[in-house]
Amino acid sequence: MERIEWHDYFMAQAHLLALRSTCKRLSVGATIIKDNRIIAGGYNGSVAGEVHCIDEDCLLEDGHCIRTIHAEMNAILQCSKQGVSTEGATIYVTHFPCLNCTKSIIQAGIKTIYYAKDYHNHAYALQLLEQSGVKYEHIPFEPERIANYILDSQ
Repeated sequence: MERIEWHDYFMAQAHLLALRSTCKRLSVGATIIKDNRIIAGGYNGSVAGEVHCIDEDCLLEDGHCIRTIHAEMNAILQCSKQGVSTEGATIYVTHFPCLNCTKSIIQAGIKTIYYAKDYHNHAYALQLLEQSGVKYEHIPFEPERIANYILDSQ
């Protein structure tokens, strides 16, 4: 039996989290890793106690849903709530982070971003990543490869 590769494992976790998204426009998941251990996960959704986009539609302003907290921010905030340091961590995200999430990732001390899909890769976000020395890499997600790991293990 072949063991699942780390990239596949953590990216699959991010995609599983995206299945919990409550925004109709885009489902995003993020998993924060430190020392090959998951320390937090997040998906894009409403503030706790607030109505969800899947229940009342997105709340749009300038073409963006302002109701949701992005997956990356939810994962970082989960670490904050639990008192878990993100310094030197890695984040796996289903989509390239937006500019605000990129800035938060840098400020949180996360050193590596792996993402499965390009999504409005903002030029300034790319510039900030380069300046800050945060590594980022596109890691294609192939669900059929994950399925093969599952089928092979049975």
